[in-house]
Amino acid sequence: MLKHSTYLKIVKASAAYDLLITAAFATPWSFAFLAAQLAWLHDLVGAGGAVIPGGIFVTLFANFFGSVVVIWSIYRLRHASVTVGRYDGAARLLFSFWQFNALMAGASTLLIPILVIEVVLAVLQWLPVSSEVQKPTVTD
Repeated sequence: MLKHSTYLKIVKASAAYDLLITAAFATPWSFAFLAAQLAWLHDLVGAGGAVIPGGIFVTLFANFFGSVVVIWSIYRLRHASVTVGRYDGAARLLFSFWQFNALMAGASTLLIPILVIEVVLAVLQWLPVSSEVQKPTVTD
């Protein structure tokens, strides 16, 4: 069972991770750069599967995803709570299913480490949380 303060640190750490990972998806220009870098890395390491080709439709949905996650991340950083963490854990579980589906459909295996992180953070945010008990202060 996690201490409440530890749990809030996990929620904030997951938010910071998301902000770092998804910020480049938020604009067409940063996404174009990111997509090129991911394609280069995919080829460099000889990853299996395929990198999604570009295009305005893919860019639109990448920007939508990036924008929503950036705002959600900032919210979690500023308003971390057990409730917010539970919602984020549920969202991560859903997103993990879609990442697994993409891998099974032939997406680049560069996605595997991100999928592992998503599952770990989902599990951590669904662990039981104990309420911290304030110790009474002794006054003389």
